[in-house]
Amino acid sequence: MYTNIAEMEKELALCRQCALCREGNRGPTSYNGIADSPLIIVGEGPGGVEDEYGVPLVGPSGQLLDKALWSVGITRDSIYTTNIVKCRPKGNRTPTVEEGRFCAGHWLDEEIALVRPKVIIALGSVALKYLYGDNGRITKDRGRWFDTKYGLPAIATYHPAYLLRLTGQDLVKAKWEVYYDLKAAAEKCNELMPDYVLKAEAPANLLEIYSPRKKQRLVNPN
Repeated sequence: MYTNIAEMEKELALCRQCALCREGNRGPTSYNGIADSPLIIVGEGPGGVEDEYGVPLVGPSGQLLDKALWSVGITRDSIYTTNIVKCRPKGNRTPTVEEGRFCAGHWLDEEIALVRPKVIIALGSVALKYLYGDNGRITKDRGRWFDTKYGLPAIATYHPAYLLRLTGQDLVKAKWEVYYDLKAAAEKCNELMPDYVLKAEAPANLLEIYSPRKKQRLVNPN
């Protein structure tokens, strides 16, 4: 058990506990945002851009997520975002349930204990299965509140990477579903912590914010 996020993040950077850290990535990624947020977003795993910057959801998927969050009154610099697995799977493949269970059991559980959020958003199937259970299905369970082992309410929605693969009416339908899921999470946060401001005056430029970390990771690869 760590006493603060900085202490945990330092240990996370040294983690070599599973095979994912040997799949050609730059080592574990951390979180972005702030560590005293009532809302935590849990994605699946880092892609290529995230591997470069060392933080979750800053590439094309993250930029689409930012637009969706902005539409419901949330900016990423006002909340906490992390992933189920911290190292990039080779070829940007989806992490397995087993990989998710192992990594999240070591790190996400610690993050939840330190951040102590009020609401969790699960992005995609891997996050849903860890937080809800192996029987979770994103097409069936998205948009429905469920209780987690942390004693916190959670709601699942599609991962933005899934939206990037859709076209036509399928894309329109999925975008509206994500909108209402995120809106429900924002409303829940406002209900539980009405004085907390979820939205900054302007969207955060996460690539700019974390560019120093990118330079450091490029100089000191795993």
